[in-house]
Amino acid sequence: MAWDFETDPDFQRELDWIDEFVRTEVEPLDFVLGSQYDVNDPRFTKLVRPLQQIVKDRKLWACHLGPELGGPGYGQVKLALMNEILGRSHFAPVVFGCQAPDSGNAEILAHYGTPEQKKRYLEPLLNNDIVSCFSMTEPQGGADPKVFTTRAVRDGDEWVITGEKWFSSNARYAAFYIVMAVTDPEVSAYKGMSMFIVPADAPGIEIIRHSGLSSEGANTHSYIRYNQVRVPADHILGKPGQAFVVAQTRLGGGRIHHAMRCIGQSKRALDMMCERVVSRHTQGTLLAEKQMVQEKIADSWIELEQFRLLVLRTAWRIDKLNDYRLVRKDISAVKAAMPKVLHDIAARALHLHGSLGLSTEMPFTGQIIQSFMLGLADGPTEVHKVTVAREILGEYQPSTELFPSYHIPRVRAAAEARYRDVLAQMDAAERVS
Repeated sequence: MAWDFETDPDFQRELDWIDEFVRTEVEPLDFVLGSQYDVNDPRFTKLVRPLQQIVKDRKLWACHLGPELGGPGYGQVKLALMNEILGRSHFAPVVFGCQAPDSGNAEILAHYGTPEQKKRYLEPLLNNDIVSCFSMTEPQGGADPKVFTTRAVRDGDEWVITGEKWFSSNARYAAFYIVMAVTDPEVSAYKGMSMFIVPADAPGIEIIRHSGLSSEGANTHSYIRYNQVRVPADHILGKPGQAFVVAQTRLGGGRIHHAMRCIGQSKRALDMMCERVVSRHTQGTLLAEKQMVQEKIADSWIELEQFRLLVLRTAWRIDKLNDYRLVRKDISAVKAAMPKVLHDIAARALHLHGSLGLSTEMPFTGQIIQSFMLGLADGPTEVHKVTVAREILGEYQPSTELFPSYHIPRVRAAAEARYRDVLAQMDAAERVS
């Protein structure tokens, strides 16, 4: 029987090194650089590239990748313990070669790309020489594929893409986009959509505007118009109509990795909250001595530990079962839980810092905005809760009787019938005695 909460000593030494390295070398980058995806910024080259080389020399680069792609092939449990640390800094995933959306897009290319595409797109992506974009959602319907209107039509040895995409992640700096488009409008969206590689410099791409989050250093996500954009026929990923099969290659791992990094951000907010309350006096006592403040600390710690254990158990199940489909309920559960965990802890931390917490001099408003992003990216929270409920309910059978199977009179009657002979013998023996 194996049910262990300890980390292997050798890997713990790696985690200790990562923790110190991120704290001293990586976290300061958040305050002196712009976007972590602007790989052509000379300051990025000067400050980030040497740190990436240190990580590579220590064999901690792109640990989510298998040996065939140049990574060590760490399982999800090890990745969870690493990402808890990396989640503290915007730049840490880039320094360690595991940033979204590039990590998920790389998985798609590894599974479905041609040898030439792997050479042109995957290799520089894995080395962080370039970054990529996932272009799926549309302005008229968000992430609901049933209302997507972007079309891809076959024309000889090319596909012609026409339509608009909203909030295409990191398109501002991307060298290529992975685009979802309708290829067969006569069938359901889940069978009539396909994925394409689209070079960022392809004629016909129009950037309507860049947008972003207040918690980010730059507006990196784009509103894009594809105006008769032509790509070679082999730039389809998978077969026509397989967009959702292809997408699941990136979404299962992406969701659990978001949750891992969310632990790091939540722990950061909790640490700040605790330092504040043991330092700040008001109304004659420390904040830490006030019971309603203590309640906030306790609630935050309990919620974070519960969430962390759920994430680690989900990671363990992924490693054990080696099939995201068998862990669908667990992944949806962590995806649904993480926005609230980060939001509530960050909101309490903000409150306990007073006006300072509201200001741009503290990170809490950005963390709260980030929590809402986590509730929308890779599917809204409501969709994942529905998935969890359906998976749970699928394990139960309905009662065919008028009253439920656990109805006390029914259960009592069954128990009495089961033990009738034994009880009768005992009653007879008591009467004789």
